[in-house]
Amino acid sequence: MRQAPTFSKSTQQDCMRLIEMAILEDINSSDLESGVDCTTAAIVPDSAHAKAAFVSRSGGVVCGVEVVKLALQHWAPNIELKVNINDGDWVNAGQTIGVMSGLAHDILTMERTCLNFMCRLSGISSLTHKFVDEIGGTSACVLDTRKTTPGWRRLEKYAVSCGGGRNHRMGLYDAIMIKDNHLAFFRTQVREEGDVIPVAIQSAKTWIGKHANELPNGKDTILQLEVDTIEQLRVALKTECDIVLLDNMANEQLREAVEIRNQLSPEIILEASGGVNLDSIVEIAKTGVERISVGAVTHSATNFDIGLDWEMS
Repeated sequence: MRQAPTFSKSTQQDCMRLIEMAILEDINSSDLESGVDCTTAAIVPDSAHAKAAFVSRSGGVVCGVEVVKLALQHWAPNIELKVNINDGDWVNAGQTIGVMSGLAHDILTMERTCLNFMCRLSGISSLTHKFVDEIGGTSACVLDTRKTTPGWRRLEKYAVSCGGGRNHRMGLYDAIMIKDNHLAFFRTQVREEGDVIPVAIQSAKTWIGKHANELPNGKDTILQLEVDTIEQLRVALKTECDIVLLDNMANEQLREAVEIRNQLSPEIILEASGGVNLDSIVEIAKTGVERISVGAVTHSATNFDIGLDWEMS
């Protein structure tokens, strides 16, 4: 089942800050009235009106329309935007996503900011769609990671959901994920190697119980553990963790891990991670893991090509 994209209030708040920064670096002000667009001011009459269309140059999944709406509503309210394609929709090459109409000055000044957001986010949603499409028909889903552009995390995770992917934890604050470096430190806190994973999991569960009222997901806070060997997996399956992340395991190991999980703790979810790409994801999905986390959907997405076609009104 596809996770419906939600342009949440927190995402909108992040977006507003980013838009303001983008406009500030373009016109040396966060206010169009006091900012300077030298070229437009020099050759475009103040009263001139125009229309300009956002047009896709290739096929893919659009994301960023909601960002453009916010940008125009708050910084260029005299521009009217007619939307033809919504976030999460497929668009073909040459198809019009939306049309701006209003003062030519405002359209020209806002053009690059709007395109930068839409092209970046549509690149993520389109790449995510490719990964999701590759494993269609399997029981696995594609998830993002925290490998996001600083300051853009909620927006980029929104783009992932527009592409049909699912969101992993938003940050360090909304889930527990015990990774190899956590375990490396925790070994200094216990006497026996065999106690590392069980004691770490129990400590985490106790901490969740004590701090449930402070956590976004309360007592339902996800507890996940990363392992990189089958031996660690066997130990993890005896604990009460929710998800085990199988880090950089070969497909043979993943299949073995699924078989062991099915026998010992079928309620625990398995997630594959590490170097996943479009060539490898299908075979990974066939191993039987429920989740595949793919850092590439955010850190390796290229800009989607969208242009602004100008038409004087």
